[in-house]
Amino acid sequence: MSPEVIALLALAVVFLVATVTSAHMGALALVAAFLVGGLVYGIDADEVLAGFPGSMFVILVGVTYLFALAKNNGTVDWLVHASVRVAGGRIAAVPVVMFLVPAAITAIGAAAPAACAIIIPIALRFARRYAINPLLMSMMVIQGTTAGGFSPIGIYGVIVNGVTGDAGLPTAPGMLFLGTFCTTAALGAVAYFALGGRQLIGRRRAVVSEAARADDTPAAMVAAPAPTGGASADGSTGTVTRPRTAPDDVETDGVPELDTQRLLTLGGLVGLVIATLVFDLHVGLVALAIAVLLTIAFPQNAKGAVDRIAWPTVLLIGGIMTYIAMLEDQGTVEWLGHGIAGISTPLLAAFVLLLIGAVVSAFASTTALLGAVIPLATPFLLTGNISVIGVIVALCIASSVVDCSPLSTMGALAVANSPKEQADRVFRGLMVWGMSLVVIAPVVTWAALVLPSSF
Repeated sequence: MSPEVIALLALAVVFLVATVTSAHMGALALVAAFLVGGLVYGIDADEVLAGFPGSMFVILVGVTYLFALAKNNGTVDWLVHASVRVAGGRIAAVPVVMFLVPAAITAIGAAAPAACAIIIPIALRFARRYAINPLLMSMMVIQGTTAGGFSPIGIYGVIVNGVTGDAGLPTAPGMLFLGTFCTTAALGAVAYFALGGRQLIGRRRAVVSEAARADDTPAAMVAAPAPTGGASADGSTGTVTRPRTAPDDVETDGVPELDTQRLLTLGGLVGLVIATLVFDLHVGLVALAIAVLLTIAFPQNAKGAVDRIAWPTVLLIGGIMTYIAMLEDQGTVEWLGHGIAGISTPLLAAFVLLLIGAVVSAFASTTALLGAVIPLATPFLLTGNISVIGVIVALCIASSVVDCSPLSTMGALAVANSPKEQADRVFRGLMVWGMSLVVIAPVVTWAALVLPSSF
């Protein structure tokens, strides 16, 4: 049995053991990387650990630390209420907004992880506060982030168009953007109705109960009576009893004041956006710098913030990505690519390529994958027996929609920023969606974009 096959089988064992036992998947992956690296590839621990995702570690720690501070000092509460006002009290519109905002940001050139890191903590806080399914909000933010990334000036789009052009393949920036955007929007619509969006339709007025404020449990939703027929917004009949205070649109009683500390925290969040999206600075390091400054300036509200960093998620992502990096460094990913190029039937080769793209991207960097896989596919794409544009668009879709996997960057951010008691639920939900799309996305995109070109 070849080293490549052994290494891939070991990765499958990691997932199996973590699924049927209480062993932490990240710890298992680190142990597997150490054993496979030494026994199969003959490399030492230093070479294995060279693949540890230091950048991802800093992103997860920095962003969750900063938003822990923002929660402690009430800034997140202020943002939640401000978001309610922007939505005009229409709770059903909030997930849609959380799709469109990151799509717009990434479409003008923002890095997908940076955009997701900035938006998803607020989205999930809103979900918790107003009893919206956190899995729904996570999916909308992640798919929205992906939707804009393939614009002609988006990072994904620039990479794909540049790589295909350098390889001598035809490019179609407009078709790439339209195809990926429409697909992710359709997926967002499916997630909206499958994960509770239908129950939100009709909720125009929402009030947060005093108990929800006190213990920070999901808010009690209060809907106005339906315009006709006496049905409430959640589908029941009769009039819903309101809490003691109920303004016309949204609750304003108890909204935190925008004091100096919260104003500076808001300024820090805006600075994080500008630094990462305009000046392309590292989102994790910038977030850490802002968090440290806020801690020094307001130490009374910094207690417990470090404890709320998502350490289990950090270990999970660190372990898995270290193992994947070892596979890439030892040529296993390249071995898979050359295996595809050797398939004599272009349609079958294209399907295998899409499947590998979806599988690898679910655990590793989509950006790196797009830059590595397309050149490996060039030999059979240049044969002229298959639509180059169709394969490229299909590959981009199959490799990006799986970013909702909790083992990818954006999925990890969703889990890291979920409330502690809901983190396992969000992790499992994103795992189901991500692993389902690993299979569904290649099949659907192959049938819709690649297969027709053979006739």
